[in-house]
Amino acid sequence: MGEIHRTQFVQNEPETHTQVSVILERVYAALKEKGYNPINQVVGYIMSGDPTYVTSYDNARSLIMKVERDELLEELMRYYIENKLEG
Repeated sequence: MGEIHRTQFVQNEPETHTQVSVILERVYAALKEKGYNPINQVVGYIMSGDPTYVTSYDNARSLIMKVERDELLEELMRYYIENKLEG
């Protein structure tokens, strides 16, 4: 029970960051091209884990499933913090 008060340290590899970024860009473009709201669809996928939130067009669904949902969220948070809070 004492472990609940400790903070875990997570470190992401630079290659993973680049890969996740490229995947998010490609998935965003595919969703946009098919007429979906990319933000709503990606949030739906991250929250539920249901890959049908992402179109299979241009291999977007397969791409997004190559990375863990926590890695997607980490990349989105990193980008937001670097560009909105520290930028």
